[in-house]
Amino acid sequence: MIVVDKRKYKMAINEVAKEVQVQVHGLMRAEDAEGYLVDLQDTINKVSRQDYTFVIDGTHQTPVPSKVVPQLEQTMQFYSSLGFKDILVVKPASKIAQVQIRNVLERIEFTGTFIDKVRHSM
Repeated sequence: MIVVDKRKYKMAINEVAKEVQVQVHGLMRAEDAEGYLVDLQDTINKVSRQDYTFVIDGTHQTPVPSKVVPQLEQTMQFYSSLGFKDILVVKPASKIAQVQIRNVLERIEFTGTFIDKVRHSM
């Protein structure tokens, strides 16, 4: 069930698969980030996090400018701190974006899994 459907991102709760799914389109700008965080908090508060997997679908994410990489790192650390049973990050289609995310995940000692494609679509 799609909970949020905005131009830059979508959020869904899949109760059967016990997943909270987040999909980002393109590059998230500062003006999009505030609304995104509010929507994310509203969405994740609807589930029992210790029973759910958090799926970050980066398929449509574009490479970020080098000056934005620290924010990407902070975002991934934030996701890791949310208390979900597991975290899955779906690789972007862009090879450059894949490398950026992989490098960020290595720097923060990410405990989730970097996967090739989403298991359950929104």
